[in-house]
Amino acid sequence: MKKSRIKSVWDMDVFKLAHELTLKIYKITNKFPKIEIYSLVSQMRRAASSIPTNIAEGAARNSKAEYRRFVSIARGSAAEILYQIILSRDLGYIDPDNCRILIDDYNRVGRMLTRLIQSLG
Repeated sequence: MKKSRIKSVWDMDVFKLAHELTLKIYKITNKFPKIEIYSLVSQMRRAASSIPTNIAEGAARNSKAEYRRFVSIARGSAAEILYQIILSRDLGYIDPDNCRILIDDYNRVGRMLTRLIQSLG
């Protein structure tokens, strides 16, 4: 049986998971204190959305090297959001159970991004 090829970035598991996690971050940060709207909420939303955005932008580029660079940026954003999730937990904005789920999911995205980078040479 032949493996099906991915036809677009929208079909990639890493893109789909990163998008789902971005939606979760938006939903969770809606409950943060209003004082955080222009600081932590904004930072978390930008970092989270940067992951699928950079995957999509990189896939649209003309070379593997450019694609690899954008996926590397996405991986950096995944690391950034990990810290912000921990900070939010420690500030009492995210409960420990949701924090653990988000961290596990973002670690999974990070591993998937690392494998994608490796596949791009």
